[in-house]
Amino acid sequence: MPGSLSHLTRRFFDVVLARPLADSEQQAVKDWLTEQENSLFLAQPAADQRHGYTAAETVVAAGVKDRVLIRTALLHDIGKRHARLGAIGRVIASLLILFRIPIRGRWAAYRDHGEVAALELQAIGSDSLIVDFARQHHGERPATIDSDTWELLQKADQPPKTLARNRPGIS
Repeated sequence: MPGSLSHLTRRFFDVVLARPLADSEQQAVKDWLTEQENSLFLAQPAADQRHGYTAAETVVAAGVKDRVLIRTALLHDIGKRHARLGAIGRVIASLLILFRIPIRGRWAAYRDHGEVAALELQAIGSDSLIVDFARQHHGERPATIDSDTWELLQKADQPPKTLARNRPGIS
């Protein structure tokens, strides 16, 4: 699950510096998602909402207009909220996972967030692409997702390489 130390460092600052979504950004999210998906999205901490929104921006910036693909980017990490970990807890969990140290409790919930998200999304009837990407986004590409779509969604899931936060929204 965890990436390189560079990735983890960028993701740490991404979480710590995340600002809540503006009203216009929240409206854009609501316009893309179903009512049940939006409820799951809004149940996330602000940092995870920001990450999902930024991932969706990346998909839209690539010229994608397919709502399912945008929803996939928005929702892939909704399972993280069950771990109830802040930035430091996420770093610890990621390092424990990286070094293959046995974990349980909230750290295990953080590790397993993809499966948790997939089960929740499946239960509310989300599209199979949304479910499959949530389940596998830290693993190998499943046969159900074509390589171009996988590559774009993987790119969208990466933390920004800069600390810039004032990009235009997808609204």
